[in-house]
Amino acid sequence: MAIITISRELAALGDEIAHELAELTGYRFIDKQALENRITSYGFNNEKLEKYDEKKPAFWASLSKDRDDYIHYLKSALLAEAELGPCIFVGRGANAVFKDIPGCIFIRLVAPLAVRIERVKSYFRCDEKRAKQIIEQSDKDRSAFHRYFFDIDWANPVHYHLVLNTGFVHPASAAEEIRHLVSLMVTPDTEAQLKTRLQSLSLGQKVIHHILYTLAIPIHFLEASCTGDTVVLRGVANSQSAVEAAVAGAQQVPGVSHVQSEIQVVQEYSVMP
Repeated sequence: MAIITISRELAALGDEIAHELAELTGYRFIDKQALENRITSYGFNNEKLEKYDEKKPAFWASLSKDRDDYIHYLKSALLAEAELGPCIFVGRGANAVFKDIPGCIFIRLVAPLAVRIERVKSYFRCDEKRAKQIIEQSDKDRSAFHRYFFDIDWANPVHYHLVLNTGFVHPASAAEEIRHLVSLMVTPDTEAQLKTRLQSLSLGQKVIHHILYTLAIPIHFLEASCTGDTVVLRGVANSQSAVEAAVAGAQQVPGVSHVQSEIQVVQEYSVMP
């Protein structure tokens, strides 16, 4: 079992290679539509999704609660799909969400600008000037998305196990290279570690959801770190009663037996006239 994430430039054949890889390995390819369907099933509608999907939100959207909802539901969707078994994700910050987890393989696909322009011209039936504009906007959006939501440099190769130039490598060959890398990197030990980490991350996400969305307890910057059935809560609250409610809420989540709070209380104050 492994989780493969593919980060790609526009017109670097990300979906094509993911399909080839799925055929070769038997892994599920979680495409854009499947992931969006899961996110919208949580109640986050398509109109809101369009504001944030692989782009930095505009000024007013960045101040909206929808921004926090989007990243919460995106993580929830990625983790839910990963828990179902070996799979392949393309884009959507999956490499950042699964960062440092054993058994997760991070791939980046690039291609020469001239090759990308020709591919975009063919796909969008446009001239070279327009194709270049589309590519530049896509690169800008994807870079800003990763910087804004995950604070990482999307183009930096150090974030990936393998970078492939699809201007020279056929999708079938690229898929074979990735499959070979997975066979070298994934062992029974890393599979066991992956399963454990996914269970912990998923439980933490469920705790956050229950506290913030089901119970609507006002804890800012809430994080839930899980080890086995023990959860450590971190964040900021404006009252001790909110902290106590969050702890009680976490204990209601199936799979949680022990809760430790490191939530800081910062009381609100008003300026005297």
